[in-house]
Amino acid sequence: MKKLIYVALFSLVLTGCSSLSGGQETEEKVLKRNEQKLSSLVTKDYELEVKLIDNRNSNVLHTYMPSKENREDVQKVVKELARNIDRPMIPVKLNSNGELTGGQSRVILDEKKALELLNNMTAFDKEIELPIEETPPNVSKDTFSPEQTILLGSYKTSFNPTIAGRTQNISISSNVINQTVLGPGDRFYFNLVVGDRTIENGYQKALEIVNKEFVEGIGGGVCQTSSTLYNAVEKAGLEILELHHHSKSVGYVPEGKDATVAYGYKDFKFMNNKDYPVMIRSIVDSKSGTLEVQVVASSDAVSQ
Repeated sequence: MKKLIYVALFSLVLTGCSSLSGGQETEEKVLKRNEQKLSSLVTKDYELEVKLIDNRNSNVLHTYMPSKENREDVQKVVKELARNIDRPMIPVKLNSNGELTGGQSRVILDEKKALELLNNMTAFDKEIELPIEETPPNVSKDTFSPEQTILLGSYKTSFNPTIAGRTQNISISSNVINQTVLGPGDRFYFNLVVGDRTIENGYQKALEIVNKEFVEGIGGGVCQTSSTLYNAVEKAGLEILELHHHSKSVGYVPEGKDATVAYGYKDFKFMNNKDYPVMIRSIVDSKSGTLEVQVVASSDAVSQ
């Protein structure tokens, strides 16, 4: 940048000398005009526009302007990009026809690499490809066979089937997680898979624990599903990523063996750390009032 300014100054000085020698302008006017030219040149050099590109499809995600966005704020730019880009994985499910359906790739912006790219950019950089990593669910019909399975872990809890709202909420949430298949490294986010507990989604009012008190709320009982799942997952030896306990003891699992969830607030997350796919089976009996969650895998995959 300094070299550019020196060259510009030298050029302008020569221009000024030429004008003065012609006697057509005063020295003051020449210097003022040259100062304006130099100011314009410096401003143009710093008003850079760098397009930050999605490396997957070449879409422009952000136009970065170092002259307006202070380099000290580059971390804020990267954080905002990550907030808009990052997306957790939704695992696939096995439908009634034995087909794997649904699912959503996990998308992550490598914030460290992105920060390095922006901090090391030069005046010649007009576009920068952002380091975005996309990971689809790591399972296919060739890697998971539901015909013959082996049990890795299971857990059963009981509830009062005469309490209609609670029974309904347990049934809905357990049916949603049923037949979920996780490939090696795939992650399960309870709130993302089950969704918001609303009346529109079929959930009813039932007692739930809030601030150490039992209060009536939409979706009461869903925590029994998440807690039963947690115990089955723990017995299967899968990796727990996020876990929260209730503020007071619950009756359906021993103390410290519960997994409370609250949509948009507290989640239960785990990852398949095996080198083969696993499937979640959730079996609810609304008449007897039992919920059993199993973690199974293909027999041939485990034996390999």
